[in-house]
Amino acid sequence: MTPGRPRVEGDWLLVPAPQQHRPFRLFCFPHAGGDATAYIPLAHALAPLAEVWALRMPARGGRGRHPMPATFDQLVRTVVAELGPHLDGPFGFYGQSLGALLAFETARALPPGRRPRLLVTASAQPPGAWIGGRPQHRDAEELLRLAGMGELVSSDPELREIALHAIQTDLDVRHTYRYRPAPPIESDLHAVVGDADPMLGAGLLDDWARHTSGTFGLTVVPGGHLLATVEQRGPAELLTSLITRRPARPPEPMDPRGPARPGDSTGPIDLDHLYALDRTDRLDRPDRLDQPDLRRQKEQQWSAPRSI
Repeated sequence: MTPGRPRVEGDWLLVPAPQQHRPFRLFCFPHAGGDATAYIPLAHALAPLAEVWALRMPARGGRGRHPMPATFDQLVRTVVAELGPHLDGPFGFYGQSLGALLAFETARALPPGRRPRLLVTASAQPPGAWIGGRPQHRDAEELLRLAGMGELVSSDPELREIALHAIQTDLDVRHTYRYRPAPPIESDLHAVVGDADPMLGAGLLDDWARHTSGTFGLTVVPGGHLLATVEQRGPAELLTSLITRRPARPPEPMDPRGPARPGDSTGPIDLDHLYALDRTDRLDRPDRLDQPDLRRQKEQQWSAPRSI
């Protein structure tokens, strides 16, 4: 079954590969500086088993002029309100790095009985480790480097500025985060980390277990800190096994030619159509729609082809 064309739902959600039926819905939360487009390959890899709904974060890409909520608590409340109308069937949350923390707190903020069946936290320490909102005191420059994207923007000062601005915006709201102990959620919780992650290892993730009264699991997969990007689908096999509750197949060896691009296994992705949809921040400025916007082109270049 061929997925439909990408669509947006309101300001906050992108559905990269809509399904004609109503499958398991997987809401995906981006990493610091990342955007919904990072989950395009994963959406195609999981179709038709699951339909990915990816969070479109403010202050980047098509939402460049939408302000980020001032605090982490406000961000969680906003996300809960935006997701609420779409939680009408089996669903799960997947988040990586900062997105994992946001996914966890969003799940906790939902009332019992409306929480995700499954919560997958990738490349993220447990919430109690985010002391003062600053795990390991990383800054935007260091995160850009550790994520493996520093060299990609080093020759383009404007693109680097956009990348660092998106990361710093997320770090600013992250710094307001304060962990508050609460009863564990009933969702099944699975932590995943890349075997070459330069920021953390599997031994730091065991404490996630105490945050669920459901099933807990921990998996190490091939990869670095960012598992799902516009150039690689991330832990699709693991997610498939968790959604279907069947054992995952052993991970395949890494291709020496590098990660597959989205078109290698899923067919071409219509990014032009995606950009046409992704203009909600400009609809109130009709005078700008027909004019070249170099910064807008840079934002698309950053948030779509190589989101971090």
